[in-house]
Amino acid sequence: MAGYNTIRGLRVKYLSSDPANSEEGQVWYNSTTGNLRLNGHVLSAWASGEALNTARGQLFGSGTQTAAIAAGGLSPALSPSTTNLSEEYNGTSWTEGNNLNTARRVAAAAGPQTAAFATGGFLPPNSNATENYNGSSWTNSGNLGTARRAFAGAGTQTAGLVFGGFVSAASTNSEEYDGSSWTAGNVLNIATVSNAGCGTQTAGFNFSGSNPGGLISQTENYNGTSWTTNPSPQNIGTARYSTAASTAGTQTAALLFGGLPGGNGVTTTEKYDGSSWTTTAAMANGRSYMAGAGTSASALAVGGGNGPFLSATEEFTGTVAGNLNITTS
Repeated sequence: MAGYNTIRGLRVKYLSSDPANSEEGQVWYNSTTGNLRLNGHVLSAWASGEALNTARGQLFGSGTQTAAIAAGGLSPALSPSTTNLSEEYNGTSWTEGNNLNTARRVAAAAGPQTAAFATGGFLPPNSNATENYNGSSWTNSGNLGTARRAFAGAGTQTAGLVFGGFVSAASTNSEEYDGSSWTAGNVLNIATVSNAGCGTQTAGFNFSGSNPGGLISQTENYNGTSWTTNPSPQNIGTARYSTAASTAGTQTAALLFGGLPGGNGVTTTEKYDGSSWTTTAAMANGRSYMAGAGTSASALAVGGGNGPFLSATEEFTGTVAGNLNITTS
């Protein structure tokens, strides 16, 4: 087995106290406490949360890990199978809320639990309906310029952004929302459907998805005017579609999880730091067509599946544990 000095290029220092300027991953021996110590170990994990009241896939959501919303979706157990159900999560349990005005699935959503929007989706046919949520009820708003399904949303209820999706084929279309009406934005460089995204109206982030050319690993940034394809080091590690993302994430801090291909979906999770994607803790349930919420450090995966349909909720945490004792237990 390689020693620490071989792996890190450093020797384990013998110190009377923890150093003030140690590097992440550095190891030293604290002679005062008698402990071998490690700096900056990142702990990332998925844990089980409370299940949805109604299992379904192709649902959509937004918010944070402790204040999320999940709405719409598809389940053959429901009648009709495309639903208008809406549920709220408080970090502990899901509560039935007031229903959407328009039943739909694979729509785009963004914004906090008390001021979210949902738009587009599939009934069938493709929808252009937009609804605003105030933490209690959904209200109809201005229609999307282009009806579509399976696309991504970002931003807030009064400064929203949607992009990609299926119109009659994979689309490059993007539109901006002011809380009541939609305006056409500049197009994506790569047509995409079943993509994921996050960010704001002036700093949007698009990733994953597919088109007739195959699965998409390239990512794109939006600056409020135009989309720019990021250089290859910023490609996602595992190209896939029908994933979910940390909807409150940013251009420099995002989380991507699940997706197809892979049966009912994969467990693979990747974290983005603004320059590259890194594989992190896997979900317990392989899933696709799920709702996502939260940030890159505190995310939520909700429902999903491609048959069977899931009610399971998983919570992601990614925290820096600081200086740790190294033990053999």
